[in-house]
Amino acid sequence: MTAARLAALALVATISALPAAGAGPAGAPARGAATLSVWRAGAWCTWWRADRAPERWAAADSVVLGALCWRRLAPGLESANLRLGCGPPAWRARLIVARLDPRALTLSLALGLAGADQRPAWSIDRAPPEALLAVNAGQFVGTLPWGWVVIDGRQRLSPGHGPLSSAIAIDAAGRVSWVHGDSLASAAGVVTGFQSYPTLLAGDGIVPRALRAAGAGVDATPRDARLALGQTREGRLLVVLTRFDAIGEAAGGVPLGPTTPEMAAIMGALGACDAVMLDGGISAQLLLRDPARKVAFRWPGLRKVPLALIARAAGPNGSTRSAGARGRF
Repeated sequence: MTAARLAALALVATISALPAAGAGPAGAPARGAATLSVWRAGAWCTWWRADRAPERWAAADSVVLGALCWRRLAPGLESANLRLGCGPPAWRARLIVARLDPRALTLSLALGLAGADQRPAWSIDRAPPEALLAVNAGQFVGTLPWGWVVIDGRQRLSPGHGPLSSAIAIDAAGRVSWVHGDSLASAAGVVTGFQSYPTLLAGDGIVPRALRAAGAGVDATPRDARLALGQTREGRLLVVLTRFDAIGEAAGGVPLGPTTPEMAAIMGALGACDAVMLDGGISAQLLLRDPARKVAFRWPGLRKVPLALIARAAGPNGSTRSAGARGRF
């Protein structure tokens, strides 16, 4: 275990041991409240409550959207961030959001394994120089990605099974398709594809019952650094990363943040109708590049992973562009 990981885990233990009564960090929502808030116009604005959580997100939340200020990084790629207030011991998180137009970008997967034991070896340090976005993809079991993986039209790993699994597939025209649950049947026509879990939104914005009901198969209480992928009804992809933000940016790698149901709410509030969690915690990492300004924005993880999703500018022939925004198998 690396020194950085040990330090992060020690800090988590210290923060988790803090008493639950009293006020949180200055300006944060009340301690113990089952709410989510955003910092907007100099004040915390509550936009979600666990006891009133919607079963379906039919549209984005205007309070959350109003707290975002989008920056164009490249054709088809924008980014924004906001301050999020949540429950203890996380208290506060920074939400980093990347919005991609898959018709203007080429999306691919990179398998990163090293040595005779095929140990995970990918981090954002290995992202190619032309990558506009690079992020760890899927979940992992041992050293390999969990579930279905298709790279360059070739199925590398067979489908995994589970009621809260989700598959994301991209065809040669750049159309992005989602399949939730165990209905994935074929990789025909898929150029890039992978699975992850748990599903956060499906069926046009519906929050799975397992995320809404206690004892339904998902532990809804743990707080962790989160990473999720979603798609809006307009066909844009959303990559959303949370970073711990209660005691300054230097502690951003500490694995504390929203719960899984809260992450479903965040994706719905951002306008996603399909969404799935990617590997978070100390694996969560994201790279964004602004080629015009020759600057890269980096949120490193503390652990190397075996699979990454890469976004590049589409080729001059426009081969990744498509007329349809969203697709289904």
